[in-house]
Amino acid sequence: MNALQHPRPEVTQAPPSRRVIERPKRRLRQRSHHIMALETTIKIGVNLAIATAAISALTQLLPHHWSQQDKLRAIRTEVNLTQERVNNLQLELKRNFDPRQSKVLMQQQGYRFRPGQKQVVFRNNVEIE
Repeated sequence: MNALQHPRPEVTQAPPSRRVIERPKRRLRQRSHHIMALETTIKIGVNLAIATAAISALTQLLPHHWSQQDKLRAIRTEVNLTQERVNNLQLELKRNFDPRQSKVLMQQQGYRFRPGQKQVVFRNNVEIE
């Protein structure tokens, strides 16, 4: 086991020559350009599809929006007219329950006149022959 071993002669061998296989850089560059072009084309296609869907939705929603705006305008006009009517009715109600206005109201709503007041009746101008 512990026997002496003969020294081995060192053989200086050149390491085996490795064949370097060079990958063509041009082919890799072209392939990466093709992949980038394909990716860009797909992105553009998806964006065009989204834009088409958005435009289609807008063309369907705009007429509905316009009709709703017309209805809203009509309702606002009706509300304004009704508000004016309510204001007039409130003024008339206050006037009807005002004790200072009672004589004037009786004259307007009935045909009673104060003793010193004369009634004026307007007639159409009719020529009498």
